[in-house]
Amino acid sequence: MPVVIVTDSSARLPAELAAAQGIRVVPLHVLVDGEDLRDGVDEVPLDIHDRQATTSAASPAELREAYEAALAASAGAGVVAVHLSSALSGTFGAAEQTARELDAPVRVIDSRSTAMGTGFVALAAARAAAAGGDLDTVVAEAEAAVSRSHGYIVVHRLDNLRRSGRIGGAAAWLGTALSLKPLLRIDDGKLVLAQRVRTPSKAVATMIDRVAEVVGDRKAALAVHHVDNPEGAAEVAAALAERLPACDPALISELGPVLALHVGASAVAVVLDVPDSPDAG
Repeated sequence: MPVVIVTDSSARLPAELAAAQGIRVVPLHVLVDGEDLRDGVDEVPLDIHDRQATTSAASPAELREAYEAALAASAGAGVVAVHLSSALSGTFGAAEQTARELDAPVRVIDSRSTAMGTGFVALAAARAAAAGGDLDTVVAEAEAAVSRSHGYIVVHRLDNLRRSGRIGGAAAWLGTALSLKPLLRIDDGKLVLAQRVRTPSKAVATMIDRVAEVVGDRKAALAVHHVDNPEGAAEVAAALAERLPACDPALISELGPVLALHVGASAVAVVLDVPDSPDAG
């Protein structure tokens, strides 16, 4: 049997794609109105980003259950667990601890990203496993995919960012940026300010320019995410299709309740997996 891949719900892999690739998904949690809701399992209010809610990592018990089931399915080949950035969640730390306690062939990968930045790493691992790669080969493919990932997000509202605590260096500028729309990027697993722009349309245009600069004429894998903004996501995907004809159409999906709580309504993000990608700012 092949190596089995596990990830978490932050990866935003469409259910049918995860199933087709044999990827198992562990839910993260949203805590709202006294309820603990599992992302992707329980019904989460659509306006969760406007509520006083918090997020929580996957629990050690959930991770253990997922890893043990994956180990059994692999018939000894092993498990590669790809999780969202350790700088954004405690899930990776819990995953490492769980793997140590199992004392089994479970290897944990820090995607140093989130959303499809994590999803692309899980997909790279799944492809390597399907091709018959052993545990070390699958880990190597996943780690290579980590280094290829880039992500950008345009945030329309700042109140979620203020509450989030997930934005590196945000305190220095959030208080005086009321009229600005920040363009954030993922930098070594952290969300950091890339640029402050005066209008949402200009911020989105700047994001598209940055993505096009990183990709160049290469065939990158693209994903566009949004928070309650399907029209904006569709416009970004269409612009990318025009600017990057070598790439397949972008996968479009919601950013999900866990991430939506941190970036707020109308946010639009682009995540890309670029072969042999140079460093980009």
